Amino acid sequence: QVQLVESGGGLAQPGQSLRLSCSISGFDFSSSAMSWYRQAPGKERELVAFISMHGGRTRYADSVKGRFTISRDNSKNTLSLQMNSLESEDTAVYYCNAVFGPDDRNVRPYFKSWGPGTQVTVSS
Repeated sequence: QVQLVESGGGLAQPGQSLRLSCSISGFDFSSSAMSWYRQAPGKERELVAFISMHGGRTRYADSVKGRFTISRDNSKNTLSLQMNSLESEDTAVYYCNAVFGPDDRNVRPYFKSWGPGTQVTVSS
């Protein structure tokens, strides 16, 4: 039974920070690249951050580059997203998923069933 459970979301004022966590079980976490996705109201789900299998490579959407940092702890089967300098445009439900593809720029979600996500709301 594969489980991906996101946590850490909440309310934040513009300019403040939040740290999201994703707990993964039921599959070999250490053998898979991972990503954070988000979906804002009225918009498609988008990939915001990617991390390679061993954490050596990361990629970010232009909209969050320089503000967000993705990391993983393979010994604990956890994925994190440190979000700094939050903006109202960051308001969305955030999800984690394993990803696969021929290269870092062309990945797709591995699990068709998404976790519950965690709501991030940035507002003054």
